[in-house]
Amino acid sequence: MDLSPVHVRTFAEVVRHASFSRAAETLHVSQPAVSHHIRHLEQALGARLLERVGRRAFPTTAGQVLLEHAGRALAELEAARQAIQRLRGVVAGRVRLGTGATASTYLLPDVLRRLRARHPELDLVIVTGNSPELAAAVAASQLDVAVLTLPVRGRQLVTTPFRADPQVAIAAPDHRWPRRGALRPADLSDAPLILYERGGTIRRVIDAWFQRGGVRPRVAMELGNVEATKRLVAAGLGVSVISAVAVRAELRARTLTARALAPPLERRLAVVRRRDKPPTPALDAVLAALNGVASA
Repeated sequence: MDLSPVHVRTFAEVVRHASFSRAAETLHVSQPAVSHHIRHLEQALGARLLERVGRRAFPTTAGQVLLEHAGRALAELEAARQAIQRLRGVVAGRVRLGTGATASTYLLPDVLRRLRARHPELDLVIVTGNSPELAAAVAASQLDVAVLTLPVRGRQLVTTPFRADPQVAIAAPDHRWPRRGALRPADLSDAPLILYERGGTIRRVIDAWFQRGGVRPRVAMELGNVEATKRLVAAGLGVSVISAVAVRAELRARTLTARALAPPLERRLAVVRRRDKPPTPALDAVLAALNGVASA
């Protein structure tokens, strides 16, 4: 029995989301259809491809082998589709872009809107997560490109500088800072801190800043959501170290106050892709748009 590319793509989406239901949402099909695709794929290969643990699904050894080859096969089919579109003078096709919450919320919406307006047949899939997870997805060809916090590890990956993301200390408007001007790690040692959750690269960057200052921060809360962090800080429940671009609106509205940090703290963002990723018109258009943000 031949393998259906549709079934293979369904399998890849189930693995990416570790979920039949989320794969169904992404593919705009019913969950029974996803189960049908996986069942026929396993029958065709004569091997079990997924293990169900509660509501989550993980690839078996056979599934991992299929995923490795399927990523390349699906990429070639997509490249063929885009090449045919190029003959028509159209930039079209799917590009899977991974990024963190800050970039997806504050840096990329305008450029992606302009990109979609210029190339309406371009199919952009945006996936958010932390840098290590997204870097692994790029390495596994589950994503075509990502905007991530450096450092990024992986011999098969290549990085291109994107832009610096300065960090600042923020607090409620009536907060009394311990000193004028830029704040040092010791100036934040007694304040309850609301920081990014552990596991992400940006949290390691912040922790390293405190460590270099010889300070163990008093972490009161750890959150993965920037908007929630800003609201809790505005409510006077603590101070935070956060991207300056994420608080521009609040500083204008005077619902938050901010101070620079000394020594200056910033994270470096980079565009990350596989070294052997074949160029396509769609991917080239996305990379050109990202390069425009980096040059701005």
